[in-house]
Amino acid sequence: MSAKSKRKSTRPSRGQAGAGSRRVTLAQVAEAAGVSRSAASFVMTGRTDQRISEETQARVRSAAATLGYRPDVTSQILRTGQSGTIALVSEFVASTPYANRIIGAALDQARKHDTVMFIAETLGEKDTEERLLHNLLDRRVDGFVYASMFTQNVTIPDVLRGVPLVLLNCCASDDRVPMVIPDEVGAGRTAAQALLRHGHRDRIHYIGGPTSDFRGGPEWGGRVGTAVLDRLAGVKEELAHANLRLAGISETDNWEPRNGREAVANLLAHGTRPTALICANDRLAFGAYQALAAAGLRIPEDVSIVSFDHSDLAGWLQPSLNSIALPHEEMGALAVDLLMSEKPRTGKHAIRMTLHKGNSISTPHPS
Repeated sequence: MSAKSKRKSTRPSRGQAGAGSRRVTLAQVAEAAGVSRSAASFVMTGRTDQRISEETQARVRSAAATLGYRPDVTSQILRTGQSGTIALVSEFVASTPYANRIIGAALDQARKHDTVMFIAETLGEKDTEERLLHNLLDRRVDGFVYASMFTQNVTIPDVLRGVPLVLLNCCASDDRVPMVIPDEVGAGRTAAQALLRHGHRDRIHYIGGPTSDFRGGPEWGGRVGTAVLDRLAGVKEELAHANLRLAGISETDNWEPRNGREAVANLLAHGTRPTALICANDRLAFGAYQALAAAGLRIPEDVSIVSFDHSDLAGWLQPSLNSIALPHEEMGALAVDLLMSEKPRTGKHAIRMTLHKGNSISTPHPS
């Protein structure tokens, strides 16, 4: 026998074959399990209207796993009208600080529904968005989660009209569409409550009120998110409920540390001495910490601070910052649940934002 004939074959067997091999059929699964093809079909498609014993079902699934059986998606679509896939489409994915939390939770929830989720990034460009949406529709996805990197009002793309759809972190005028958003107004009330519980009353200042030309950073694309007004509105509502009002609002054209530092430094330079600051986000609070330290004021002994977002900054700052967290995981999971629900649940679904306690609030000293 020649050396060539003695050489062990490296060709994969039917069970080992890769992408180029013949697809395992349902008939082969049925034969391996010792059942009829129809019985195997009932088991693999999850039909429960047939009396098939648990032992037989386990045998069919074991045979399918051993053989590497995968359902024919085209046949599934023709039979059920469902592809078992959905898509999450947003302007920015990789570059968004908290995107991983929302997307991770959405992916986990899709897996619980035995559904594959595509992730698509439009980069904020309408032409790119339209091409992506048409491309996904051509792939027969069953529905869309249309997401925004910051809470804002959007116009639903025409191509998504009449398609199963949930808006995530954004709102539209059509209240027949489910919308999942953070409860920013409620968060504002929570911030005010945190200070009121510690006895703050008449020298509470808000840092980060929007100017007429509020930009919100270049990554916002010139758009203003609803949080800009909603957080402040919630603060005012809660204080009014206690027959109080803000001692002042420092307007800023952005929510960066520089803006917070300049706003608080300006207050102090004009002789204003707040007992508490409510900062519109953690980055403004970071700047406020800097301005107070430069003026020789201590947190929280001299000035208490509460903020929003509960970013990494909240833990890094010393003392740690009391900050109200955006509910990213809850939002991502709920959006998928709403999309997969057989019973429509339309309108806004505002998710509560939770205060994470730090060490930046104390009882004000009498002056």
